[in-house]
Amino acid sequence: MFFLNARVYLLAISAFVVGTVELIVGGILDLIASDLHISVSAAGHFITIFSVAFALSAPILMNITARMERKRLYLLALGVFIVANLIVAFSSSYGLTLSARALSAMSGAVIIVLSISLASQLVPESHRGRAIGIIYMGISGSLVLGVPVGMVIGNAYGWRAPFLLIAGLSALVMVANAMFLKRTAPSPVVSLRQQLSALCTKKIISGQLISFLMLTGHLTLYAYLTPFVHANFDISPAMMSIVYFLFGITAVAGGGLGGLLSDKWGATRTIVLVLVCFSASMFMMLFAAHASIYVFMAMMMIWGGLSWALSPAQQSYLIKQAPSTVDIQLSLNNSVMHLGIATGSFIGGMVIEKSSVANNPWVGGLIALLALGSAAYSISRKPASVTEPMAKCASISSADSV
Repeated sequence: MFFLNARVYLLAISAFVVGTVELIVGGILDLIASDLHISVSAAGHFITIFSVAFALSAPILMNITARMERKRLYLLALGVFIVANLIVAFSSSYGLTLSARALSAMSGAVIIVLSISLASQLVPESHRGRAIGIIYMGISGSLVLGVPVGMVIGNAYGWRAPFLLIAGLSALVMVANAMFLKRTAPSPVVSLRQQLSALCTKKIISGQLISFLMLTGHLTLYAYLTPFVHANFDISPAMMSIVYFLFGITAVAGGGLGGLLSDKWGATRTIVLVLVCFSASMFMMLFAAHASIYVFMAMMMIWGGLSWALSPAQQSYLIKQAPSTVDIQLSLNNSVMHLGIATGSFIGGMVIEKSSVANNPWVGGLIALLALGSAAYSISRKPASVTEPMAKCASISSADSV
């Protein structure tokens, strides 16, 4: 295996703790609805508001805080995150709780983006992919474990207990980062016009679409994995838990593997390889569903590992294409990923409504192939200098400073 700067692992732990809060309410919606005297669908808005706030706030906040020293910003965001989760834990008002969820998403977005950005600066360029992969192991692990952790603790001690636990763990993480994280100066401030020119080149736009289309295709099936499995196999709830556990383990491992491949073979080759294999795995899920449950689970583990293997290479690719706008690029990519999650869930629901859940894998596979096409287009474009903005982007803003 390999050893990286210990601070990279501290940042990954921070990302894990922060990421857990996004989906932690998924398994305890009924408890929240009962306690706050609202419908389950209204309680589900706690997930929706988080994803939307995360997606919209990340690039805006990273732009606003561009001049702040990075460690100070990191600790400030953790402090806001702790307060937001304490409000969720103690509030009896639906509106206040919803607002606190949005606040936790906004501060969490800053923490996640900074974790990726700082990790990439703590290691030599030859190890950048692995460092980012470690961060994504923390992120993917948090998303996978969020639901079961929320269910276990929520059912045992009430739905507010998970948020108290997250606030407590966040406080410990904040202390650790205050002690061990070094002060890091922000990147040189780039004017808004230059930032827009970097973001609006065909190479970057198509590069950002890779994440969006891949996650859209992935969530078309993953968001409805339970009904898909039940439609093909007669398994118990305990066995279904094992299915999700195995998916989660391979998803976390996939983040690390993607980082290793990115450093060994380069970001572009890794992106293409992962997308080809990922698309194929989604189509293979159709055939595996007609075999035994064990063949299906083996295929599902391959699919799960590939689902998070793209992210480290994708982040490295974007950093290399626009190094002067790293934080903006990473924050925008995280927003794009969340929008892909939401879009995939919507499309998957439409497929089920209009036809059958049996069609979700091939629909998702086709969308994943679009991600491959977007990658091929982006890779084939020549890099554009931020000093030579496209005419279209130059007309968006004439501002000279952030």
